[in-house]
Amino acid sequence: MYNHTGTQFFEIKKSRPLTGLMDLAKEMTKEALPIKCLEAVILGIYLTNNMPTLERFPISFKTYFSGNYFSHIVLGVNFGGRFGALGISRREDLMYKAPTFRTLSELVFDYEEAYRRCWHTLKKVKLGQYVSHDPHSVEQIEWKHSILDLEKLGREDFRKELERHSRDMRLKISKVGPPSPTKDRKKDVSSPQRSQSCPHRRNSRTERRPSGEKKTTEPKAMPDLNGYQIRV
Repeated sequence: MYNHTGTQFFEIKKSRPLTGLMDLAKEMTKEALPIKCLEAVILGIYLTNNMPTLERFPISFKTYFSGNYFSHIVLGVNFGGRFGALGISRREDLMYKAPTFRTLSELVFDYEEAYRRCWHTLKKVKLGQYVSHDPHSVEQIEWKHSILDLEKLGREDFRKELERHSRDMRLKISKVGPPSPTKDRKKDVSSPQRSQSCPHRRNSRTERRPSGEKKTTEPKAMPDLNGYQIRV
């Protein structure tokens, strides 16, 4: 339910790590209070964490109407190569979008057209990167990887920048994969070697020690105990 009360019930700090924001989203589900667009984005991330084939990223809009600037944010999604969005708004055509758009630019242009129908002029679009599905991640959400100023960019350049950002997100996902098995094997192989080598070194020292001489040097242990007591 959209919050028309004028009171914000949940404080969202964008700089918080993802795990902290997920704890806040869990609180939202328990309290069931009205929310606005930013809370809806956090809640959308929380509710889709168990859907690894659904990629999520923030999309922010800045518009101008009647001498004032307005901000809005939705959670962009990519499912099966198609783009859509999750969100909440006082206007139905500025929130949820089914994942039917072939490109990111088609999705953003659809929002631009929705703003035009309510006499808003789209000024800027901020695009974030894909959000981790790990609810315990200490990473921060990248809210504005790309900031596109429509007054400085022409229509075609704006479309190209949107597609460039879409490619950047795909490349980032392709680079993030399961842990390399070679690294794991190296760790498994190296640790036994170190543990095996230690007894050899200890044995070699004991073999070189003259048994009679070292037994007479037992008082040398006292400085170590005193030193330990001083350090404590």
